[in-house]
Amino acid sequence: MRITAVTCVKNEGPFLLEWIAFHRVIGVTDFLFYSNDCTDATDEMLDRLQDHGIVAHLPNPATNRNYQMQALKAAKQHPLVKQSDWVWIADVDEFPNIHVGDHSFPALIEACGNPQAISLTFQFMANDGIEDYVDQPVITQFLRGHNPDIWGADTAIEVKSLVRRDFPVEYYGAHRPFHDEAKAKPNWTDGSGRPVPAPFRKRAGKRRIRAFPARGARELATLNHYALRSLDSYLVKNDRGDVNREHRAFDDSYWRERNDGGYFDDSILRYEADVRAEMDRLKALDGIGALHDKAVRLHMAKRDALLAQDSYQEMRKQLLSASPYSAAETAIRDEIGFEIGQLP
Repeated sequence: MRITAVTCVKNEGPFLLEWIAFHRVIGVTDFLFYSNDCTDATDEMLDRLQDHGIVAHLPNPATNRNYQMQALKAAKQHPLVKQSDWVWIADVDEFPNIHVGDHSFPALIEACGNPQAISLTFQFMANDGIEDYVDQPVITQFLRGHNPDIWGADTAIEVKSLVRRDFPVEYYGAHRPFHDEAKAKPNWTDGSGRPVPAPFRKRAGKRRIRAFPARGARELATLNHYALRSLDSYLVKNDRGDVNREHRAFDDSYWRERNDGGYFDDSILRYEADVRAEMDRLKALDGIGALHDKAVRLHMAKRDALLAQDSYQEMRKQLLSASPYSAAETAIRDEIGFEIGQLP
């Protein structure tokens, strides 16, 4: 079974090897990376991994800032995608945690009844008070997230999709494939092997294009989303698309929405030994270990450069003191007359 992972990256150097190793462990056979504007050795590492036959790496074909969608349009015609049995489109901070069989993609596909697509629901993993970046697997550091059935004030949570070759794809989206429901009704399940809800299939409004109710949707698999990582790495992430943040107001809503650590789940540690072993194999390839170390140094140097700016010092203080509740949840608490801290 050939499974191709497709992803777009910019300055993800310190995290590449873990993501590739993890996905090789769960059964991904091929990788198609598109990169743009990298300054932390991400592109250098991908080029070297391509030399070793581990990944395919291309410059992002985007002609404007719509990097992901233009890359996915190009990916549909790439030989790796066209020759694959399954295509998995995800980001480098997303890790499928498969709860059945040998915890691989093939085991999940079998458990879901071999449908034409499987959409896995996010579990946003909180920062959990970790300030310092350390060069250790992300999956071992962040073990708390939100209640699985509700995220802030939302019961519908975003998904990412594994798509079989015969799905009637018109185009790949970042969260799901798009097709003409009037022409074909593909067999499509959630992470519990249940049919995805009709409003999601039919794109019934903006809220149902990439999300559906999460309750009961993760019996066979969860998609752990490490959108925050350490505070250090989050500061670097904020700079990634912003050349100069001086004199700009900072909105902490993204952080607050994803930093709910009320639910402990360490089940993904089932993969730790195999992932570390695979990372060691990748680092042993000529040039790869040195490029990983270079990416780590550049990541930390960028953090230091940012913290030399008053605006980033203020951002760091704001995040450390941010409310533990999302804006939507805060509004609900205010509406029913509770002050922050009075409810668990």
